[in-house]
Amino acid sequence: MIPGRTRAITWLGALLLALAAMTAVAEEAAEEVAGTLGAVGSDTLAGLMLRWGERLGERHPGIRLQLQASGSASAPAALIAGTTRLGPMSRPMTGEEREAFVARYGYPPLELEIARDALVVVVHRHNPLESLRLTELDAIFSDTRRCGAESAIDRWSQLGVTLPGDRIVLHGRNVASGTHGLFRRDALCGGHFRLRLNEHPGSAAAVAAVAAEPSAIGYAGLNHLTASVKAVARRDAAGRLHRPGPETVRSGDYPLARDLYLYVNLPPGGRLPGPEQAFIDLVLSPEGQEIVEEIGFVRLSEAVRERQRARLAAGPPAG
Repeated sequence: MIPGRTRAITWLGALLLALAAMTAVAEEAAEEVAGTLGAVGSDTLAGLMLRWGERLGERHPGIRLQLQASGSASAPAALIAGTTRLGPMSRPMTGEEREAFVARYGYPPLELEIARDALVVVVHRHNPLESLRLTELDAIFSDTRRCGAESAIDRWSQLGVTLPGDRIVLHGRNVASGTHGLFRRDALCGGHFRLRLNEHPGSAAAVAAVAAEPSAIGYAGLNHLTASVKAVARRDAAGRLHRPGPETVRSGDYPLARDLYLYVNLPPGGRLPGPEQAFIDLVLSPEGQEIVEEIGFVRLSEAVRERQRARLAAGPPAG
């Protein structure tokens, strides 16, 4: 081959390779998502949201998560005010919260299930108590006793438990928490907590308080269990024990199981900004659900995740 022609072909090949590389870089840059991702809501979901945010940052270094974990009650207010598009909640929105959102935007918020959880009653690790009936649980934590107990339970000796400090000390969550509202609905039959309940802004603080006091009892999310406390099983009318755990939550055998939600401000026919879309894609992916299990929650089945993807694709109905 003529040397000049060989050099020309070599130069042309190098040019084509360079153009191909530049095109690939341009396409990658076009696909790269960047921006601040804001979320306001549940304290229960704070650890999971942060872990998802870290993994998303590894995928897209240009995305930065800003999370405000003030409790589930703060999510609807922030969504309505427009200070966030994402509101993680450990309970479903109330009818009043939905109506307020619709009044502001003309369409409802999009509700996505993102994980499963359970409310767990905990005592000090040295407490011999193993289980409680619903009526006993209600008689311990409430003044109203709507679940059917005839009298209040104030002392461990009333449950056949001998402790140095006989008077039961109560710990739980504050009113901004979805955990507080769900426990009140499902464990107190819609009744009211006792005024002497020690309220905490986070589940970790409630569990730590029980761990520090042998005569204490409290409640928190499943993923906040530690070696310093013991989970108390629910005992049904037939005497069967229902213990909290991933399998019983998934099967529905444990009565205090719950869904965890992400509420999204998405107009009908609209599209989410890149950071929000990338975040939800991660949440509903197998990788995202592995993180759910790592944190201590219960992962969603593929069928449930597919329903959430379809819900996201369809968007909310027009108001």
